[in-house]
Amino acid sequence: MADPAPPILRFENVSVVFDDVTALSKVSFEARQGESRVILGEAGSGKTVLLKAALGLVKPTSGKVYVFGRDLTTMRERELFEIRSKIGMLFQESALFDSLTIEENVAYPLQNQKSISCPPDQVRPRVEEALKFVELGGTLAKFPSELSGGMRRRAAIARTVVTNPPLTLYDSPTAGLDPITAYTIMELLIKARDVAQTTTLLVTYRYQDGNLVANFRYNSEQGRLERAHNGDLGNPRTTFMALRQGSLIFEGDQHSLEASADPYVNKFVKKHS
Repeated sequence: MADPAPPILRFENVSVVFDDVTALSKVSFEARQGESRVILGEAGSGKTVLLKAALGLVKPTSGKVYVFGRDLTTMRERELFEIRSKIGMLFQESALFDSLTIEENVAYPLQNQKSISCPPDQVRPRVEEALKFVELGGTLAKFPSELSGGMRRRAAIARTVVTNPPLTLYDSPTAGLDPITAYTIMELLIKARDVAQTTTLLVTYRYQDGNLVANFRYNSEQGRLERAHNGDLGNPRTTFMALRQGSLIFEGDQHSLEASADPYVNKFVKKHS
């Protein structure tokens, strides 16, 4: 049997401390190509800090973070720019630039991340393709204020995937959305994962989001999600993680998560959803 590919992302005993407050405490895990990681936890448990550490936006107080086999903790800012160009990040509340049109927002990483090297004449076609991907083809000239919350979230997903990143990070992508819109957003995230076989980290407090990631895949021919048993041949593997006060207290598949006797973990699990 061939050796498995090296992990896309690896945390090695990572701790992050801000002014004597521990945000992450000796967190270790690794995510491989095409794998999904669903990260659960209360507010202040360290979920967003974990994503920022994966981006190199937060330096560990101790431990190592490896992305694409490279140690972020020893890199200068210029080297981090190159790494970040291969990572798609959807921030909380979309984080679109209010003064830019949707076209300009989605084009931003193509035009401002030098290591992507997108020829100027290819920027608009790629932006149009990304917006078509999220079913927002008619919004190029609009500003974020002209879109609904769900549409802004979809535009932010277009900006996340426009560079075709092998690693995507999503910070609470369905927060504040109604159930129908939230399902649409999750459908797009799964579509982005399966079309490009990206490694995906999803921070969420909604167990139903993790359930979709684990048990559905995008059928390109049908243009919709279909049920697919987690980990079956040809289907991406999903691992659940739970953070409590900066510590990784659970890591495993959905069955193990639902079987956990830990009352903290149980708060995030709907066992008969």
